[in-house]
Amino acid sequence: MQFHLPNHPLQLILVRHGEVEETYHKVFGGSKIDMALSPLGHAQGTAVAQWFGADDIHAVYASPMLRVQQTMAPLLAAKNITPTLLDDLREVDFGEWTGLRWDEVKELFGVSAFDWLEVLDKGELPGGESAHHLKERVRPCLDRILSESGPGRSVVFCHGGIIRVILSLLLDLPLTRMAHFNIEYGSITVVELLPEKRHIVELELLNYQPLNQPVR
Repeated sequence: MQFHLPNHPLQLILVRHGEVEETYHKVFGGSKIDMALSPLGHAQGTAVAQWFGADDIHAVYASPMLRVQQTMAPLLAAKNITPTLLDDLREVDFGEWTGLRWDEVKELFGVSAFDWLEVLDKGELPGGESAHHLKERVRPCLDRILSESGPGRSVVFCHGGIIRVILSLLLDLPLTRMAHFNIEYGSITVVELLPEKRHIVELELLNYQPLNQPVR
């Protein structure tokens, strides 16, 4: 791996923003459409804050996009934390797919929306980002987060695509393999970095949706 890893135990908690407003359901919004949350999305943000309970948090990092800001607002209010906004944690630039529904992408480009990671990997997203560019954009953010995080928990509020990129970098796996990981709205994924272990990186929790579960 090309980035700095901490020499102390660290929990990196990756939170996807809540559900977006209905107009943008099954639409490629990406980094070009700064959509808001739906009422369910706001409820998911509250549930995420409740999941943390009284646990200490070392730092919060976040995408500057509105849907992310609204999702993390309840946690920031509860913990009185000021987040660090990193512009390069914004969602994928989908180029000419931006604003199109999944079925429209299939009709116009002959590609299933479910294969978007493969399209990125091949650099075939018209006017959009490639997997290589996306990793090079996110890598410095991850490097900064890891280097600044002390022992304990650091939280990253961002997007489904960016969580997959972070997992790809940490697990040293191709981005296309991240298609096996479902990352739902308002979900929590926990990665532990344990320097005393040879493999260091462990995926502790994947796609946990606190709104659908009893509060701890």
